[in-house]
Amino acid sequence: MRRKIQWKPGTMIYPLPAVMVSCGASPEEYNIITISWTGTINTNPPMCYISVRPERHSYGIIKKNGEFVINLTTKKLAKATDWCGVKHGKTIDKFKAMNLTPGKAQIVNVPIIEESPVNIECVVKEIKPLGSHDMFIAEVVNVQADEKYLDTETNAFKLFEAHPIAYSHGFYYEMGNRVGKFGFSVKKKKRT
Repeated sequence: MRRKIQWKPGTMIYPLPAVMVSCGASPEEYNIITISWTGTINTNPPMCYISVRPERHSYGIIKKNGEFVINLTTKKLAKATDWCGVKHGKTIDKFKAMNLTPGKAQIVNVPIIEESPVNIECVVKEIKPLGSHDMFIAEVVNVQADEKYLDTETNAFKLFEAHPIAYSHGFYYEMGNRVGKFGFSVKKKKRT
């Protein structure tokens, strides 16, 4: 049996999604922030969260407007994903700099990123100060998905065909091969 080493307490839940969060109520205010502290927190109503440092430019925009869009990222969007996370949006139009298209959301007054395969429109319900980051707890009010990843026969969304990326310890990774499906460990085998 291998020996375990002790590390100081820290965030070791990896990999994480690497998403681009768009915000802003008008073109002059539009911004994109890259976030990995994000996830699903409830099914009914559908809810998620993002955690943002208060000193980030997008923090004030999201807090003021109470809306944002989580745009899932892909291998093709990896450079833009990283760039939007390290550049400051106060003086740069990130959409223009990265050749990204601000599209129309259906419910919220925030742009979606057209190049993203999935855009999750969110309305902030609560802001929870946690320390280095504040958590924006939000209700998902609409989802836009690129129809080219929809299998019309099974009505399944094939996101893996878009080559989604994840973040782990300072690196971005393309998601790998499927190793199972929900319930496969207990599924009864067909008799022949």
